[in-house]
Amino acid sequence: MIQIKSPQEIQIMAEGGKILATVLKELENMVAPGITTLQLDRAAEALILKHGAKPAFKGYKKFPYSLCTSVNEDIVHALPSKRILKEGDIITLDLGVLHKGYNTDMAVTVGVGEISFEAKRLLMVTKKALRLGTKKARDGVRIGDLGNTIQRFVEDQGFGVVRDLCGHGIGKQVHEDPFIPNFGKRGTGLNLAEGMVICIEPMVTMGNYEIKKSEDGYGYATKDGSLSAHFEHTILITRDGSRILTVA
Repeated sequence: MIQIKSPQEIQIMAEGGKILATVLKELENMVAPGITTLQLDRAAEALILKHGAKPAFKGYKKFPYSLCTSVNEDIVHALPSKRILKEGDIITLDLGVLHKGYNTDMAVTVGVGEISFEAKRLLMVTKKALRLGTKKARDGVRIGDLGNTIQRFVEDQGFGVVRDLCGHGIGKQVHEDPFIPNFGKRGTGLNLAEGMVICIEPMVTMGNYEIKKSEDGYGYATKDGSLSAHFEHTILITRDGSRILTVA
């Protein structure tokens, strides 16, 4: 069931989104060769608690950490560990905040030290795909049109769009209706409506879009071992466009 958020609920989610964006920026600045993904997770939890909020992911569907740390071919939901980041890696930091009973969700992919030209291009294209999807989203737009906008741009750049994972509604629950695929056919799907809060999150691969379960049992990785990037914002659908809630 799709939930239309009240002005009060939107205000709470905007507060949580500001906390989330602030924390994620601090984590981005920590990414460097030699740090472990577990250190990043511990920092994420400490920062969220410092802001008076709670980690949204910890305990959700038995996920044991606060931060998802997906490196290189990992797409989403990989577990933090003692893995040491090295020069040339890319890492997706996917984080959620629970503030006054409402969730917000955000992800960025970051280069570790100096990364290859193609990796930089992958990050640039994925980030722009999110920007284009956010610009497309507004009251009355069909979900298929939104997905098609992302898909056409990404595939025109020579990259793959993950089909088996998608964005979602968000609010009192981390994942709510509707599903927001990053691909689609024009003129299909539900209409977005004013007051909906959704997460748009392009997941883009340097190779094939097929995925497999990661060895940790939680995450997903590219089946062909190619690099993957992931950017995400929590956004509010308005009559005239969309408003990003996950901003500092």
